[in-house]
Amino acid sequence: MLYLLSMFVLLVQPLGNLGAEMRTLSQRSVANACTLVMCSPTENGLPGRDGRDGREGPRGEKGDPGFPGPVGLSGMPGPAGPVGPKGENGSAGEPGPKGDSGPGGPPGLPGMPGPAGKEGPSGKQGNIGPQGKPGPKGEAGPKGEVGAPGIQGSAGAKGPVGPKGERGAPGERGAPGIAGAAGPVGAVGPQGTPGSRGPPGLKGDRGAPGDRGTKGESGLPDSAALKQQVEALKGQLQHLEATFSRYKRATLFPDGRSVGDKIFKAVDSEKPFEDAQEMCRQAGGQLASPRSAAENAAIQQVITVHNKAAFLSMTDVDTEGKFTYPTGEPLAYSNWAPGEPNNNGGAENCVEIFSNGQWNDKVCGERRLVVCEF
Repeated sequence: MLYLLSMFVLLVQPLGNLGAEMRTLSQRSVANACTLVMCSPTENGLPGRDGRDGREGPRGEKGDPGFPGPVGLSGMPGPAGPVGPKGENGSAGEPGPKGDSGPGGPPGLPGMPGPAGKEGPSGKQGNIGPQGKPGPKGEAGPKGEVGAPGIQGSAGAKGPVGPKGERGAPGERGAPGIAGAAGPVGAVGPQGTPGSRGPPGLKGDRGAPGDRGTKGESGLPDSAALKQQVEALKGQLQHLEATFSRYKRATLFPDGRSVGDKIFKAVDSEKPFEDAQEMCRQAGGQLASPRSAAENAAIQQVITVHNKAAFLSMTDVDTEGKFTYPTGEPLAYSNWAPGEPNNNGGAENCVEIFSNGQWNDKVCGERRLVVCEF
């Protein structure tokens, strides 16, 4: 039997993948066979020889590695190792893409106003713009001063007879008349009328004072009558003021302006300076002569309605560059446009006012709107 096993081992050694396993098996079989031979009870005669004295067979080639066994179970995790030192900071990465804009925050509180900037240079005179819409009616101005007394009106209807006045004081005694001549002596007739009083005699001694007489009536008018007359005068004055106010409003309508006791009124006509001056003189006034910013603003409002420049009354005819009023007085107020007066062309002796209220010297022969002052 050992012989057969040995031959079996020799035959299976050349096999591929099972060579190593079969070799191990043959060794175990030989050991077992030896045990069997040596230990088995004798049956059918004596035991056979072991094969140790036989020739050793050729060593077989190394077989190919077998298939890997199944993965074993995971072992228990080992204890945590010590914390290593902190590593160095890595290099900065590239910036990411710009995110979307967030929603706008609530508006902040208004800041404090900054300091006023420096006043810039005045611009050049612009062209006259189109006529604007009339502005709202202004508030009533302050009450003007009482005007000069008007012409006496015609006599009104006769009023009722007033109450009888009190008796006045007695007049002075007249001088005595001249005594008449004595008549002839005749029979005693009836007593004649008494003659006129003779001249006063010499002043006699002062007699004893007499009893005090009753109080006489006052020669002054009654205070109640005076109060009545004053009230009547007040009523007449109020009536005159109301009448004057109506005439003044009628004069200012539709585009007149008043400042203090002055009234500015435009004539819808354009004339050279001398013709405009004569037109205002015939109407009882003169060309507009602003003496303050308020009067200049009133004239500006008048010409803005017409959207035209107008002549003022001042000239420098007497002394070039020295403008005066028609009375010869120097200017009390001026509002020249930048760079004016410049006497352009050497013949600008009159003054015009633009719709923006600024002045410019102008040739007197030009035609401008007529604005009179009363």
